[in-house]
Amino acid sequence: MTLKLYFAPGACSFVPHALLESTGEPFEPEMVKIHKGENYNEEYKALNPRSQVPVLVDDGEAITQIVAIVSHLDRRFPHCNFLPREPLAHSRAMETLAWMNNTVHPTFTHVFMPQKFVGGEQAQAEVKAFNAQLYGQMLGELESIVRKAASDGSAYLGGGHFGPLDAYSLTLLRWGGFAGHDPQGYPALWQHVQKVAALPAVARAMARERLQLNVYKGSAAAA
Repeated sequence: MTLKLYFAPGACSFVPHALLESTGEPFEPEMVKIHKGENYNEEYKALNPRSQVPVLVDDGEAITQIVAIVSHLDRRFPHCNFLPREPLAHSRAMETLAWMNNTVHPTFTHVFMPQKFVGGEQAQAEVKAFNAQLYGQMLGELESIVRKAASDGSAYLGGGHFGPLDAYSLTLLRWGGFAGHDPQGYPALWQHVQKVAALPAVARAMARERLQLNVYKGSAAAA
């Protein structure tokens, strides 16, 4: 069976990218240059008509959407323990993953690409500023999640093993820099993300995507 991941550097596709590197199994990484519109090519749209990343192709079958891909990888590589096995702990991890994906992530999209939601420069500036503030509050909630995991004695956000919550927390805090939030303003989260970034598998994914962990420049206007 063959695995192929279509990813865009710095996008949420970093989550399955880091997980795949962690499996130690071979896979084919395929970069999609969104800034060049490659996600709108007919070849790519045949895989995902929504023109989004990531797409995971497993033995010829294309799977889209972060939550679905993460669930598939967790089942595909059960020995990696990407998600907890105990039922309630598993549900709690999925609860946090869904929140990251359906609430925090779209809030950042309103900051980074306000033109998707409203026309006119003034309206876009207002949408961007409003959501940048909301995003900071959500990073504060993620800070609390990290602190609770540490107080519970968990090495990672899903328990004792690296998993999607850790990779997504890295992505979301990194995006915070583009939204005008200094990652060091969230000390527990920043420390956790640095630990995650130092894992060899995560470091390989970051190197392939050429990611800088701290992109903060002091203002959301830099996004």
